[in-house]
Formats: sequence, structure tokens, C-alpha cells
Amino acid sequence: MKLEQIEIPVNNNLMQDYWAGNETLLSFFDYKLNDEAFKVRLNYLKSKHHYSKELSHIIRQYMEPLGISEKAAENLDALEKGSVAVVGGQQAGILTGPLYSVHKAISVILIAKEQSAKLGEKIVPIFWIAGEDHDLDEINHTYTIAEGTIKKRVYSERSKLKTMASETKIVKEELQNLIQTVFQDFGETEYTQELYQRCIEQLNQSETFTDFFARLMNELFKNEGLLMIDAAFVPFRQFESDFFVKMIECNEQISSVVAKKELALQEAGYGTPINASENNANLFYVKDGERFLLTRNNQGFEDATGYISLTEKQLLETAKEHPECLSNNVVTRPLMQEMTIPVLAFVGGPGELAYWATLKDAFHVLDLQMPILAPRFSITLVERKIEQLLASYELTLPDIMNGKAQTLKEQYIESIQEEQSKQYIASLKAVINEQYEKIEAHLESQNLELHSIIDKNLNYHEMQLDYLSKKIEQQVLSKHDKTIRQFSAIQCELYPINNLQERVFNPFQYLNSYGPKLVEDLCSLPMGLTSKHYVISL
Repeated sequence: MKLEQIEIPVNNNLMQDYWAGNETLLSFFDYKLNDEAFKVRLNYLKSKHHYSKELSHIIRQYMEPLGISEKAAENLDALEKGSVAVVGGQQAGILTGPLYSVHKAISVILIAKEQSAKLGEKIVPIFWIAGEDHDLDEINHTYTIAEGTIKKRVYSERSKLKTMASETKIVKEELQNLIQTVFQDFGETEYTQELYQRCIEQLNQSETFTDFFARLMNELFKNEGLLMIDAAFVPFRQFESDFFVKMIECNEQISSVVAKKELALQEAGYGTPINASENNANLFYVKDGERFLLTRNNQGFEDATGYISLTEKQLLETAKEHPECLSNNVVTRPLMQEMTIPVLAFVGGPGELAYWATLKDAFHVLDLQMPILAPRFSITLVERKIEQLLASYELTLPDIMNGKAQTLKEQYIESIQEEQSKQYIASLKAVINEQYEKIEAHLESQNLELHSIIDKNLNYHEMQLDYLSKKIEQQVLSKHDKTIRQFSAIQCELYPINNLQERVFNPFQYLNSYGPKLVEDLCSLPMGLTSKHYVISL
């Protein structure tokens, strides 16, 4: 396994300026990203009261059915005794979802290890599963490579309701069929059968999307001690009761400062990541597993349809007596995370960094500070066969992202065309057209109206010649299929659908090639916070 860092084209101005230490952008955050900030943040957390014992007990309760490894148990004990955490999270995708879910967990683990060494204190890694999210279209599919092309493999069973991932029951037979198709796309290796069987074992013990996700993640990271909590876990919701009350009491002020901060962010040139409104309640009401986004009006709170309508008093009573009926959105989730967990740093991607930039004043409304924002590691995995092709054609990942592999492929296809055959067919078409024009002219001189038949007959001959030309081209391409497939493989593997690999493929594609120790070996690499992109040759 070889590790290198490279510069790649960056299309996200906010992320670029964050790494560059742009003062205008940094004014939207409480901390800069440096070693001193981690020390200051740790001292701040020590000055605050945290419900560490309760939190540790809840996480232990959540993870026990998944299986708590020795390292996870050590981290739970450390959390109970007051250790702070590095936190990151993601939705519950199929087969863990895109690779960046795993990359985010690796980032959380390695940053926690790095800061433990630098600060001289145990820092624990926590993964926040966004099981309360209800946009199942974002998580019901994965991508593979089959026959040299990208395939979208979809779990097609759909709920008519906007139920949370943690409440949406999976049809195991259908999901098993999908997983079987995905593994068939991967191709058979020495690891395939074991990996597939382990996935099916975890599936058979799962009832919901979140169950399956959590079990797979726990299996992948059991030797790293990654702690996990589902945002929709009922005991966790009950733990959040007092914090929901505080959010409701400060609701108008929170929405006001977020809307103003987003306007300032837009004026600074970074857009409007959440489209905030001063009427947003930034909370969902949960009924029968379905989430209804609340807005605030003169009478209290309601959803867009009026199906849910509550006075402030009723909403406060819900928070106190049935907090499991409430759920956070992108604004209140970071606030809730800060109130429930002693967060040293939050690990997020470019999108998360953007919407967190609107929240500084919302944290202050609740007498909180925004934690350190640590961008997750950006990683591309390169299988041995692709590494050999890159060397053979003298290509790099930035070359692929800039379209060089596609250009070389097109140039190669152009270079192997059978030009002589094309010229013969073109000449034949010209002769046929000339002779048909003579026939038509002669018939018109004889007052014979056969124009439509002549056109039809000519079109037929031209169609046959086009068919012949196409078949010749197919034969030529088939003759040189190996080289063409090589260019396609480079593009598909490293920059699929014109996107970074980590945003498309799931990790099992690489586990299938490398083996079950992949995640453990990735966590042993000397990776740390950097604006550069990691390229890892397997």
C-alpha cells in the first residue's frame, strides 16, 4: 500500500478559502484550524459540564446489539470518565453508501489519535448516524462497474411516506438480490464469497436501513474502536429532552440569526447553502415514523400542509414528555450535537462546512461555541491493475480529472479507423446518387411520376451502405478492444461520472479486490489534516 499527496482541481471556493485561512471566511467560525485551536478548545470543554456518563451509557446501549469490540469498550470507558470526542457523521447508505462515509470515519479516527498524542489526553472517535433523515432516494442505491460501464444499482422498494431511515423497514429478499447483483458486478476474487456472506449475515440481523448500515460500519471499524450513535435512537432522543426545550424557547432568535448570517455569507461570495428563513422552526415533528418540517407562525408551529399544528406550549410539552416525536434539521443538528457530546472537532465534507458557516451566532444564542471544523480526508484508491495502466500511459489523477484519458481514447479510436473502406463507401454513395439523379431526370422527361419510389429506393441503398460502414467500424473497434477498454477502465475507476471516486463507489468494491483488512490498513497510514488529496495505491 503506497500513500502520496497530490493537488487536484478544487471547485469549492469556500473549502479552498478555509484551508487558505481567508480572514473573511474565518470570521464565520469560532476557531481556526491549527494546533493552538485544539488546545484552546480542549480547555473550553473542560470548563463546561457534560453528561458524559449518561452519553456513554446510551452509546453502549445502542452498540451492544451490534457487538462492542475491546477497543470500543475502552473508548466508552474513556468517554464515561470525561474524554472529549472527534465527531463526524453520515446518512445510512446501502453497503455504507459512497466511499466518503468510510473516509469520514477514518478521518474521525485518525484525527482523534493525532490529537490524543498532541494533547496528551485520550480523545475518542464518535460517528453520528443521521438515521432521522427521510430522503431515501439519496441512500437507496449504489454504483458499480459492469462490462466497462458505470451501473446504478437501486433498491426499488419504496415507502409512500417520508419515513426516517431508522424507521423504514427493508425488504430483505429484495436487498439481498441487489447485493448479489453488486457482487456479481465486482467479479470473483479470493475474498468475494466471504465478504458476500458477511454482508448477508448482517442484513439478516437488520430491520431498517440504519440497522444494516450500523452493522456493516461496526464490522469494518471494530478494531479501531469507533463509537456510533443513531440520531433517531429513542433513548438518545429522551436524553435530548431538555435541549429540545431550550431550542424551542430560543427558536425565533435562532432562526433570525441564522438567516442574517447566511445573508452575510452570501454577500461574502459563498452562496446560500441552507436557504434560511426567519420563519423556519428548524425542527421536524415525527408522526408514525414520518417527518414533518415545522415553520413558525403567530399561533405557534405547523407543517406546510397544516396536518401538524401545535402551539408553543404544546411543542414544549412534546419536548418534555415525548422527545422522540421531535427531530433536527441541518441547523439544529449541529446545535444538538454540541449540547449532547463534548465535541473537540467536527469532521465534515465541503457541503457540511458551508452550512456550518451559517451557524456561529446560533451557537452563541444557546451560550455555546462552535467546535473546530476539520475537513474530512479526500481519498482516491488505486487498484494495482489501474496503477499499471496509469504508468503505461504516463497519466496522473489530475490528468484523468481534466479529461486526458478520454481524449487519448478518442484520439486512439480515430487513429485506428479503416479510412480506405470509408473512402470506397463514400465513392459508392456518390456514384449511386449520380445514377439515381439520371434515372429521375429521364423519367421526368417521359412524364413518369416516380419521385417517391426513387427516393425510397435510394434511401434503402444508403441505409445498407451505412450499415456496412457501421459493421466495419465495429470490427475495427473489436480488433482493438483491449486498448479502448483500458482507457475506459481508467476513467471509470478514478473519475466515474465526472466525479471523485469517493462520491460514487461503495467500499466493498475495493474490499473485494484487496481483502477484509483494507480499512484496518488504511487506518494505519500516516494521514492527517491537509488540503491535499490522498492517492492510495492498493
